[in-house]
Amino acid sequence: MGISEKSIVELSESECWARLGTQRVGRLVTSVGEVIDVVPINFVVDGKSVVFRTAAGSKLVELTINSSVLFEVDEFDESEGWSVVVRGDARAIESETEIASVEKLPLTPFVSTLKPTFVRVEVEGLTGRAFEFGPEPRREDQQEG
Repeated sequence: MGISEKSIVELSESECWARLGTQRVGRLVTSVGEVIDVVPINFVVDGKSVVFRTAAGSKLVELTINSSVLFEVDEFDESEGWSVVVRGDARAIESETEIASVEKLPLTPFVSTLKPTFVRVEVEGLTGRAFEFGPEPRREDQQEG
């Protein structure tokens, strides 16, 4: 007996977007040279992109050096969970028209800090999986393939 067909299920693109939109905190992964950083950020989905706010600092510097990012969001409880991973290109929003538009989004810093720069992650790829938790199968019950 192998993994139950419903233990791990690939999510469709529309399911990924729907689940992504239910959350407000995710993890942004950046890389510059051999340095990889992971930081929690609060965000909103805006159309088919992800928008967050930041202040001047290492995160913004890293995005200007290498704009390719991963962004991961998940949710888990006692019996099930899911994870969505976004691959994309992050850029600081600079046009006055676009800034005026994103300022209307329900996006405020979680901590009391000034985060004047809006960043948009243009999504190039989106994948997700849903998981049903359960006991580990016994090795002797596994079929050799």
